[in-house]
Amino acid sequence: MDAIAEIFPVLWKGVEITVTVMLASVVFGYLMAFIAGFCRLSSNPILRNLTAFYVEVFRGTSLIVQLFWLYYALPILFGIEINSNFWAGVLAISLNYGAYMSEIVRSSILAVSKGQSEAATALNMSRFQRMRFVIFPQAVRMMLPEFGNYLILMLKSTSLVSLIGMTDILYYGDILRSSDLSQAPTVYFLVLVFYFILALPLIGLTKKMEKMSKKGVASQ
Repeated sequence: MDAIAEIFPVLWKGVEITVTVMLASVVFGYLMAFIAGFCRLSSNPILRNLTAFYVEVFRGTSLIVQLFWLYYALPILFGIEINSNFWAGVLAISLNYGAYMSEIVRSSILAVSKGQSEAATALNMSRFQRMRFVIFPQAVRMMLPEFGNYLILMLKSTSLVSLIGMTDILYYGDILRSSDLSQAPTVYFLVLVFYFILALPLIGLTKKMEKMSKKGVASQ
């Protein structure tokens, strides 16, 4: 118990960074998901192919490698310097998960029954009105469960920012472990507990989103 009492306040110092990185990654990740998802459905082949390239690159490569590229490689190769390790971490996580979630956006929109769009056309709605009032609201409900799952995944991925020197929970855990190897089991057990506690409200939110997704969807 004495060891836990000593370790707990040290790990607590990293909670703010972990939560801040997660929240920023969620905002930009969802934004990228919607932008890329809609671009994949664009009638413009250049826009569609460029977005497809982004999606496949970020889905097909490691998040750790993407993080290192943004923070270490870009300044050397292209002179594009991201001075803040915070923004390097946020961009890596949001671009990576934005690519995955863009496919959820695209497939959910395509999954809405064509009959819905045809009925809206019969009511003389424009393409924008059909998307805004008929297709998109139904598609969003289909997206909710998977979006909730990716919310939790983004929280867990914040642990990678310790690799570029950010003082998150895992960063302090590694410092404690390196100073006393005998405490490693206790340290990493508490790190797990911290992440689980942070994930609990997200798990509850995901379940709520799953319930919401089952309501109000027009019959196919």
